[in-house]
Amino acid sequence: MAVDEQRNLFLAILLSLLILVGFQYFFSPPPPVEDATVSQEASEGGMVPKAPVLEGDGGGITPAPPSMQPVASPTEKDEHPSLTREEVLLQSGRVRIETPQLVGSLALTGARLDDLTLVKYREALSRESPLITLLSPPGTPDAYFARHGWTAGAKGVAVPDNKTVWGLSDGKVLSPENPVTLRWDNGQGLVFTKTFEVDDNFMFTVTQRVENTGSEKVSLYPYGLISRTGTPSTLGFYILHEGPLGVFDGTLEELDYDELQEEHRIAQTTTGGWLGITDKYWLVALAPDKGNRVNTNFIHANVQGRNKYQADYLGREFVLASGGSAEVSSNLFAGAKIVELLDAYTTTYGIDRFDLAVDFGWFYFLTKPIFYALNFFNRIFGNFGLGILALTIIFRLLMYPLANKSFRAMNAMKKLHPQITELRERFGEDKARMNQEMMALYKREKVNPAAGCLPMLVQIPIFFSLYKVLFVSIEMRQAPFYGWIADLSAPDPTSLFNLFGLLPFDLPSFLHIGVWPILMGLTMYLQQKLNPPPADPVQAKIFMFLPFIFTILLANFPAGLVIYWAWNNVLSIGQQWFLMKKMDAPAKKS
Repeated sequence: MAVDEQRNLFLAILLSLLILVGFQYFFSPPPPVEDATVSQEASEGGMVPKAPVLEGDGGGITPAPPSMQPVASPTEKDEHPSLTREEVLLQSGRVRIETPQLVGSLALTGARLDDLTLVKYREALSRESPLITLLSPPGTPDAYFARHGWTAGAKGVAVPDNKTVWGLSDGKVLSPENPVTLRWDNGQGLVFTKTFEVDDNFMFTVTQRVENTGSEKVSLYPYGLISRTGTPSTLGFYILHEGPLGVFDGTLEELDYDELQEEHRIAQTTTGGWLGITDKYWLVALAPDKGNRVNTNFIHANVQGRNKYQADYLGREFVLASGGSAEVSSNLFAGAKIVELLDAYTTTYGIDRFDLAVDFGWFYFLTKPIFYALNFFNRIFGNFGLGILALTIIFRLLMYPLANKSFRAMNAMKKLHPQITELRERFGEDKARMNQEMMALYKREKVNPAAGCLPMLVQIPIFFSLYKVLFVSIEMRQAPFYGWIADLSAPDPTSLFNLFGLLPFDLPSFLHIGVWPILMGLTMYLQQKLNPPPADPVQAKIFMFLPFIFTILLANFPAGLVIYWAWNNVLSIGQQWFLMKKMDAPAKKS
């Protein structure tokens, strides 16, 4: 079928608008995890638990061993419903946590990690803005904590639970140089110890050990859990996942909160990998012993009208004869999703595909290299904005052959403009004949009218990927450029309609058309003037309004993306001017 020039031009416009308006729909997350109904069969000594046991607000939902009949208690009340966070923290003895990245405490009651604050991140740009609080103890409105323990394979065996008060056996302050060990004796011959270690960043190592000094054989299963009370406010974008997620047997699985509310429980087994709950920039994740197969759960329960979510795993069975012991280690990540740090943990701790906690999306193969390139330039220039400018230059150089071909095609179209106009006048009423004659003209003159669209097609995945990097990576969060751009991941804060801040009143978001979007629109207009005008007057009018339309649409996009677009336009103008001079040179000599 013959290619219609008009159709190609409108296609270019449509593709551009899709980039700016509907692109997020192309980044829909992978299909949700289906509820895995797994039969109770042995898996290296471990079994898939049938159902959760609600222990109440203080402990989360303990994974049940196969020999126990679980009992649900959905009406159990919160332990401290009227207390503040500070008051709740005083309810238990605590071990202080101090690292270069974290401050907080470990609760001796339950041996929970339930008090963590990120010391290098604030809620807003202001220095007076509160630090990010990641974990909070049970009894607070937004309880969020992690706990490790043992589940007994038979009734009557006392194991530590959420109310167990542990003794401090070794260490006083948990820091990178000083681990802490907790101890509890069940009075039946079992002595439990739990050693916590932490690195300079966000990774905890939890080593659980149990000794059987009694006369009877005991069966125990290690577990770890993350419990979160309340449904956090999410952005609701298709291009960003927030909620339960994990890597199971090498495959990333993502669940939305509403999906888990419908399913209530999703279970599967895995060897290696990890699971947890993610926000846009923060992650709490469990990484079980990678040498053994474990059973995992994502669980939702509604307790007293409050949504509660949990990610947990149940490890293999340990059978302890009299005088025997068992030891198991696992990792817990609680902190900021710094890409290079996640990559390092993948290598250091063998956590499979841990970098997938950052939602780089379907264009992962392009998005992550772009991130690394920007990070590289940031180390050189000390500014991510300058990194965007440098990366744009590289893109333009790489696309020079394509741009050269595109401009030659547009220049040839410009020379054919009189003939195309004549054909429109002769066959304007007969569209089929006109298209036939125009295709014959293109073939005779060896001109491809679609060639001018090629650079735009290449730009689409680059645009998507750069947007992803700016939107999801914490490295771009609150990253400044120069002047009034204090956050490259946020829109330009200025607005034409209050004279860029000179008039003392705030405006609704749709009226925020800042300096950089205006510069982008002007450069787009100038670039347009260098291109041959469409032969169709209707098309010409549409193209005339495109800079104005794009200025409005891009106004609420991240400033870094608008800067990229404006700078790309400037480079395109320079490139087109150079090619025009190059093409006109032979004519001047003759």
